[in-house]
Formats: sequence, structure tokens, C-alpha cells
Amino acid sequence: MNERTLSMEKAWNWKAFFFQWEWLLCVIFMLIQIINSLLSPYYLNMDTFLSVPMNFLDKGFIVFPMMLVIILGNIDISVGSIVAVSSVLMAIIYNAGVPMPWAIAAALGIGTICGGINGLLLVAFKELPAMIVTLATMTIYRGLAYIILEDRAAGGFPSWFAFFAWGYIGPIPFIGLVFSVAAVLFGMLLHKTAFGRSVYGMGSNALACTYSGVKTGRIVITVGLLTGLMSAVCAVFLTSRMGSTRPNVALGYELDVIAMVVLGGVSTSGGIGRIAGPLLAIFIIGFLNYGLGLQNVSAQVILIILGALLVASVLVMNLRFNQKKPRKSSGLSNG
Repeated sequence: MNERTLSMEKAWNWKAFFFQWEWLLCVIFMLIQIINSLLSPYYLNMDTFLSVPMNFLDKGFIVFPMMLVIILGNIDISVGSIVAVSSVLMAIIYNAGVPMPWAIAAALGIGTICGGINGLLLVAFKELPAMIVTLATMTIYRGLAYIILEDRAAGGFPSWFAFFAWGYIGPIPFIGLVFSVAAVLFGMLLHKTAFGRSVYGMGSNALACTYSGVKTGRIVITVGLLTGLMSAVCAVFLTSRMGSTRPNVALGYELDVIAMVVLGGVSTSGGIGRIAGPLLAIFIIGFLNYGLGLQNVSAQVILIILGALLVASVLVMNLRFNQKKPRKSSGLSNG
């Protein structure tokens, strides 16, 4: 009798490997660098690649939890407002005489609470879409920022606070180091833990996860807390970069962040995505904006270009995944 062996390992396929979405993003990133270098003879140097990301990495912190939100099959459009209310309250608390480290801690706590409220509302009102819930909280949080500070600016931060956005540790920007640590932690959380597997499972079939014993409500609330926390981290670095704050800071951040996540290959229907894609998309959009700025392209044209890029990525992603789905039988018989 011939012996049969079963292998759980999938055979390596070079075609599947090189036709991954992340490779296309790498090609797009390289093309952007080539175009930018043609636009400016001073572009291709190490100082550029170290200094330019300091202008957009604060936004990148929100990309990581937003990736979890979209893999769950939800959406969160309140993150820009959480940034605003966290920044405003940090400034108010500091100007009230509280030491800056405690004001920063308070901002992180406020952001986390706001994100937790989003999660609790989504769990308590399952019949409401995440878009509606976070639209409501977006308005509330932005309104709170305007009530607290009205239309004024607040600043007067200590000189050392600017180090968060503009400081270096050796040749590496401090914000770049913190961003790298956050990327590693979220990558491990998503790809190496039971929590990450639950996020993927809920994005594919939340009802099946519920009947399988997964604490789906706890997952949603945890993702909300992480989103609020990282929005507050963004607020700290953004405020440090600007040197002051106003209630209208981070306007449109939610759209930029969602664009980065979707461009990174995370499916808006949930259950699909890897951290490498959004990570590349952060730098693609960041350097694209920088290159367009070199040519004094207006903000409106930049929005049109980013919108077209986003639409193209969604269309390509839908075509790619629809081709992989097996065709369903119609249930009709010829007999």
C-alpha cells in the first residue's frame, strides 16, 4: 500500500508573490521619486527623505487604527475632530498652569475617551451604521473644540515641546522613531495575535464570530480606544509642529487617512488588508503632495489628483478580489 502524506504548507508561487498590491505601491512610490527629482535638482538627497516626512507623519499615526476599523468593515470619520478637541484641551490645560507633561497625558486620555465613546455607541446601537455614529460624534467633538476655544488660537508652549515634531535623535527625526515603533506594534497586533485574527474574522463574517464565542463588542470598543489614542498622539505631534492650536485644526484629516488606508489595499467591505500597504500609502501620498507643492499646484488640484488616485485604487481592488471569488450557482436546473 502506498503511503500518503498531507502538507499544510502552501506551495510558493512566484506569480502570486510578485503580483501583490504592495509591489504596485512600491512601483508608484519609485515613480513619484523619479518625477520629484526631475522637478527639483535638489530633491535627491538624504536630508529630503528625512525632513519631508516630518510634515505628514503625524497624520500617519491615525492610519494604523483606521486600518483596523476598515478591516472590521466599519468607518470612522470623527478622527479629525478628536485631534482638534485633544489639541485644544491640551493647550487650555497647560495655559491653566498644569505642567506640560501632564497636559500631554490629559490630551492622550481625552482622545482615548472619545474613541471609546465611539466604540460604545457602535456596540449599543448595532442597527446604526458606523458612518452615522461617527458623523454625529465628529460634529460633537468639533463643536466642543469651538465652544472651549471659540475662534481663538492657543499656544505659548515650552520650547522643548517643539522637539516632538522637529527634534532629531542622531540623524533620525524623533517623530520618525516613534512612528516606526507604532508601525511595528500595530503590525504585530494585527498579524501575530488572536486579537488581529478576530478583527479579520469579524470583517469577513461578524455574525459567525459572535456565534463562535468571539467577544465582538469588546473588539469594537478596543479598536475605538486605539483609534482615539492614536488620534490624540497625532494631536500632540501636530500641535508641536504648528506651535499653537485652533479649533479648526486637522480639518479633512479623516478623508486623508481613509484614502491612505484604502490606497494601501484594505478592502472597504472588510476582512482584507495588511499593514505594509497602508504604510507605503502614507509615504506615497505624503511625497506626492510634496512634489505637487514644488510646482505650486493649488490645493484644489491636489484634492482632484488624490481623489482620482483613490477611485482608481478602489476599482482595481474590486476587480482583483471579485476575480478571486468563486461563482455562485444560480440554483436552476436544465432538466
